[in-house]
Amino acid sequence: MVRRFLLYSLNHQCPVKALFADTMKYQNIRVCALEENQVSYRTAGRKNPVTVPLDAILSVSYARGDDGDTLKYAAWDALREPEKRQEEKKT
Repeated sequence: MVRRFLLYSLNHQCPVKALFADTMKYQNIRVCALEENQVSYRTAGRKNPVTVPLDAILSVSYARGDDGDTLKYAAWDALREPEKRQEEKKT
């Protein structure tokens, strides 16, 4: 399940909440790269990505306010498409 949530964060550029083994604390992360044995992520306060082995992450879940429904974002973008075209015509 950990890998699945990390892939969700990578594909949708959404933050997820991860529990790290070394500190035993949760941290909101946004995944930049996911390889077979390691993951690169950014936190809110860092510009440079941090790379750790997958074993260093014990658990991952949705960040606060995220319910995992990716379809609602696509629907919102489709609804805004006519507005974007009108704005482009005005300029």
